Amino acid sequence: MRIQTTTLSMAASLLLWIGLPLLAAGPQHDQRDQRGAHPAMEGRAHPGGGYVPAHGPAPRGHAEERPQREAAPRHFNDQAGHPDAPHVHRDGRWIGHEGGDARYRLAHPWEHGRFPGAFGRGHTYILAGGGPSRFWFNNWYFSVASPDIVYVADWRWNADPIVIYEDPDDPGYYLAYNARLGTYVHVIYIG
Repeated sequence: MRIQTTTLSMAASLLLWIGLPLLAAGPQHDQRDQRGAHPAMEGRAHPGGGYVPAHGPAPRGHAEERPQREAAPRHFNDQAGHPDAPHVHRDGRWIGHEGGDARYRLAHPWEHGRFPGAFGRGHTYILAGGGPSRFWFNNWYFSVASPDIVYVADWRWNADPIVIYEDPDDPGYYLAYNARLGTYVHVIYIG
């Protein structure tokens, strides 16, 4: 009987030791404002830092109506402190997403089906492993489009917060936005 009392007493002490700091902290809420910026990040000029756009880029029209761009190297660092990669400004402008690029044309769009998860702000996923050719979260797998692999060298494949958006111009592709960096790339859902 004394052993059971001691065991119960130790278990209760352990629960209090673990639980009191959690109770003292109170409920945790995402404190982003309506633009998706966390208050601690206000005033920062560069993209990323936890900012999540409210929506994906606006459609640019049908590819047949747009002139095809050349696949020449492009630069995206449009302001001091901005990355030289496709990124999103805090006013919601998607820098580098003009559409009409033949490199993103697929013979079989959605060959592996469509992404069954949720899109946009409020649906942040944490990368769980892999690399550009095959990465995953929540048992969903993606691959970065070949032309965009140069833009993911600084992604943390087992920790970065990612938000998926539909690509309005390139059938079969989604846009994976890295909230830590503020950059995005074209990705294909592979199952």
